Amino acid sequence: MAAKILNVDEAKLVRAAGGIIFRNGNRGPARVAVIHRPSYDDWSFPKGKIATGETLEQAALREVAEETGMRCRLVRPLGCTAYADRRGRDKVVCYWVMEPVGGRFRPGGEVDELRWVTVGEAFDLLSYGRDRALLRAVELKAAG
Repeated sequence: MAAKILNVDEAKLVRAAGGIIFRNGNRGPARVAVIHRPSYDDWSFPKGKIATGETLEQAALREVAEETGMRCRLVRPLGCTAYADRRGRDKVVCYWVMEPVGGRFRPGGEVDELRWVTVGEAFDLLSYGRDRALLRAVELKAAG
């Protein structure tokens, strides 16, 4: 049997982008934004699906703004995670380290809480190992 080459739509691959937002603490360590999604009852980083015609960077900035109310600046690309979503579809999410340049959080249906926490607090709060791995990658790049 010959191998079939699938296009992205046929492969049912979910492509998404998001951000890990840091702000410098004037009186202490840097803080990272972690969001709570009530429909999943989880703590994670803001992210979402890429819209048709969007670049990964555009999607990351848009999704972060939609979920947090903050306009951000891309600092650097971080990397991508890959996993099966709750429907069993393959999902790839690419992340950027970001810093806020304006706006403020307002709770909504998709995200009801945002916390600015230290990196150590984020490790304890995050619901998924893949998010903790992203945070470790940020630390390693900052130290390197």
